[in-house]
Amino acid sequence: MLEIGSLVDGKYRVLNKCGEGGMSVVYMAINERANKTWAIKEVRKDGVKDFDLVKQGLIVETNLLKRLSHPNLPSIVDVIDSDDSFLIVMDFIEGRTLKDMLAEFGPQPQEDVIDWAKQLCGVMVYLHSRKPPIIYRDMKPSNVMLKPDGTIVLFDFGAAREYKLSSSGDTTCLGTRGYAAPEQYGGHGQTDARTDIFCLGATMYHLVTGHNPGSPPYQMYPIRQWNQNLSAGLESIITKCTQQNPDDRYASCAGLLYDLEHFGEADIAYRKKQIKRFRKFIVSAASAAAFCAASLSFYYLENSEKKSTYDYFISSAEKASGDERIAYYRNAISLEPENEEAWNALLKEFSEDDTFTSDESSMLQSILIAANGGQTNETSFKNKNREGYDKFCFEVGILYYYKLETGNGRMQAKHYFGVAMASEYLSEDQIVRAECLFRISEYYSIIGRVDNTGDSSVSYRDYWDDLVELTAGNLVEMDNPNTAIIMYREMTSQIISRADDFKNSGVTQSEMHEQLENIREHLETDFNSLTESQESGIQDSLKALNESLSQAEQVINSKFGRRSEEQQEEEV
Repeated sequence: MLEIGSLVDGKYRVLNKCGEGGMSVVYMAINERANKTWAIKEVRKDGVKDFDLVKQGLIVETNLLKRLSHPNLPSIVDVIDSDDSFLIVMDFIEGRTLKDMLAEFGPQPQEDVIDWAKQLCGVMVYLHSRKPPIIYRDMKPSNVMLKPDGTIVLFDFGAAREYKLSSSGDTTCLGTRGYAAPEQYGGHGQTDARTDIFCLGATMYHLVTGHNPGSPPYQMYPIRQWNQNLSAGLESIITKCTQQNPDDRYASCAGLLYDLEHFGEADIAYRKKQIKRFRKFIVSAASAAAFCAASLSFYYLENSEKKSTYDYFISSAEKASGDERIAYYRNAISLEPENEEAWNALLKEFSEDDTFTSDESSMLQSILIAANGGQTNETSFKNKNREGYDKFCFEVGILYYYKLETGNGRMQAKHYFGVAMASEYLSEDQIVRAECLFRISEYYSIIGRVDNTGDSSVSYRDYWDDLVELTAGNLVEMDNPNTAIIMYREMTSQIISRADDFKNSGVTQSEMHEQLENIREHLETDFNSLTESQESGIQDSLKALNESLSQAEQVINSKFGRRSEEQQEEEV
């Protein structure tokens, strides 16, 4: 065992022991140089049977966690394989497990349980949207830490696996008795997202009733059998989560999250009351016309309720932040995929910090392809609201082209610009820009390359001409101030990074200076009519653009030599 006060790997000072399991001990340690507290999980080689097999599992777990980044998941920062032990250095999480909460206080208030379940749903949505999806498979109170601020952290990924479409079934039986779904015991096909939904349902059951589903009689009764004061709506949700047949459970955590947000509306008594009222209304109709009117009334009532719920998701998102905000937008899209409001708000959320991360890209794609009523969200959006979809595609193209943090944004933007350039609804200026960006996206991977004859199919001169076309005209009027700044920064950044290539392909010093002067003129004239809020929202971007203009000027002068006053007058 590690000694209190000892120094691990020359940088982690062990402070105390804070937990012990069947094959591991967890310590609190501090990196004295960084003044940062960490947890160290130690698995001793002499204390574990078949250590090599255990070590292999630990390596899989740590490699899995290293690829993940979510506020409700711990981060792995170091793995130390010493002579006598295997050490994992990770975030130190201050708090108590939900198992400890049950042991000390018994059944937990259903409002708290629902809040924790919604947070866990958010984690599951993130894990299940990875490529390939990650199935956690061991949800239970002892694997959930409650922090002092009320947020939860899911840890211990020893049973997690990546979902493989080609696999016909799991090779091992992993999970915890009582919480594990039937398919986790082998011979029942693959574990998938619905497996995690079962485990989460069993966890909710234990938390609100105080009865461990892994103890005799090994059966989950309706929760109101233990406590009549519990919500019938929550009972219905837990019952649906813990169905033996995966097909009878929620298909995704997004659907479960929606019902948790509306557990009061899901109350059985509420549903019975609504059905009874509707039946009375139908029975009171004495003619076919009345039946028709009743059907129409119910249709409008249903759509009114649907619209009200959609508005609730949008307004809740505006008050939330981070992953919670995105979850609300995702719920709104699932409810009305044809309504562009949530889609556009989602894009604004992804582009707000001027960087479109790979995780955000994966999340957007998972929302687009999510099944919804027999078709994907994207297909429903395109078929029911083509104008909104075309405008959305133009903005997604801009997002991928200019803001994706990885290097293949332009190639991914190509598809969306292809949709936009064929649109009947976009403005002529937007279509021209979409065509130009599509062209650049199409040849971006081969620009400057030569074939066997020594010729280049696409030159930097072509690239320059397209950039000039992109920045022509009043972009603020054609689109909006943010897009204008993005395109001007593209021109300046390309001059900074490719001035030599442009020069060698025949682009003159005067042409480059002319484009910088054009941008300065547009900044002086096109941005004058902005509102106060628009001006305050782009101040940082304008500052960065002006710095980029100055840098581009310096690069041009260094490549060609500084222009004389006579040359400048001739250009004027």
